[in-house]
Amino acid sequence: MALEGQINHLSNQHRKIEEIIHAEMANPDWDEMRVAALKKQKLRIKDELERLRSAAIH
Repeated sequence: MALEGQINHLSNQHRKIEEIIHAEMANPDWDEMRVAALKKQKLRIKDELERLRSAAIH
């Protein structure tokens, strides 16, 4: 079940990045470049999760 563990780990990372983005944007002086970088990281994780979930099904 290494694949399941990897999926869980990436899901947790995805959720944590989402929380960081919300916290950053709640700050009146939020850093647009930091948020953009976090969103790209989050998207890469989402893509990897979709790939792993697809592999788990087959």
